[in-house]
Amino acid sequence: MNVQEASLRDQATRENSERLLLDRGAAFLKRTTAVATAAAAEAEEVDRLARFPKAAIDAAREQKLLGMQIPVEFGGFGASIFDVTEVCYAMGRACSSAAMIFAMHQTKVACLVRHGTGSRWHEALMRRVAAEQMLLASSTTEGQNGGNVRSSAAAVERDDGEISLNRNATVISYGAEADGILTIARRANDAAASDQVLVALTKEDYTLVRSQGWETLGMRGTCSAGFELKAKAPAERVFPESYDKIHAQTMTPVAHLCWASVWAGIAAAAVERAQLFIRKAARGAGGQMPPGAAHFTAAKMSLAKLRATITANMDNYASREYDERALAALDFQSSINLLKVEASELAVETVMHAMRACGLSGYRNDGDFSVGRHLRDALSAPLMINNDRILANIATATLMSGVPASLRD
Repeated sequence: MNVQEASLRDQATRENSERLLLDRGAAFLKRTTAVATAAAAEAEEVDRLARFPKAAIDAAREQKLLGMQIPVEFGGFGASIFDVTEVCYAMGRACSSAAMIFAMHQTKVACLVRHGTGSRWHEALMRRVAAEQMLLASSTTEGQNGGNVRSSAAAVERDDGEISLNRNATVISYGAEADGILTIARRANDAAASDQVLVALTKEDYTLVRSQGWETLGMRGTCSAGFELKAKAPAERVFPESYDKIHAQTMTPVAHLCWASVWAGIAAAAVERAQLFIRKAARGAGGQMPPGAAHFTAAKMSLAKLRATITANMDNYASREYDERALAALDFQSSINLLKVEASELAVETVMHAMRACGLSGYRNDGDFSVGRHLRDALSAPLMINNDRILANIATATLMSGVPASLRD
């Protein structure tokens, strides 16, 4: 094969890859649109009744999106972080609770895919997630740990090839509706609080006894009640890798990117309502801008900053996704944690500007321009793993890193 033929072959390969990516993107867009439509139709009722967004999650099952990250060889689509976050953003625009449930589920699936491959039982669970479209919940908040997921009180007890676990899970989002739960625990009774393992459980492995309700300002449909979690299962349910690796390489970056995408979707929905209000008001005033126009501009600018922050961090994660050393680096761990802080604050800021752009019409709960639900849902963002906790935890580490000497360093 001469140089020209090789060049033509390489070009054809690139074009084929690009076409496949475009085709897959179009397919995901169609599936996502169907799910977002179902989510939007029940969003007001989900919020008002604080009920699980069943229609939205059923639509996600029907469109095979719950298993979208599962590798093709295990029956999934092998979706990337870019694919998943686009769905989170679209669902966030439709129904915050449904979107957050989807984001939390996908974070668990990401852990399963990356850290369960090579384990016979976890690979079988991947196949089940893809085939049955199982919904996976997360149990990381426990007792009085205040959301400190790197410290566990409950320990895994081992006996002749079986494990047992009793956990005071003060929050398990959509726990009663999930088909399985991924939970963290101390490796053993004599292990330190930070010596943790991740355990994947399916419904036959555990019981839940409700211990706390979920009557909240926003994100009401996530149904994040508290439970006493009691599990007894084969020891193979424990992930082979220690939780500290799973936390740094997958749990934190994927969770923060997915959550941030949901919050951006909420903010975008609020900005869209503000835009419709300003357009209507300007038409009614013969083209004169209403008093809230400046806040609409601020909302658009804030949303642009939020989206740029997310995409920059997503590109950074994707570029080192399979490089363990790069993922563990101080600069990456700091930036991915600060993404959560900045995205959550920007989402609240954006929705607040949108409400001020709409004025009383945005404040009302009974009009086309209401953004009350969006604001209440966005206000949960700084509190999910409290921003103050994150900033305090990384303060010492960031003091040890240098200040950039140029724009591109």
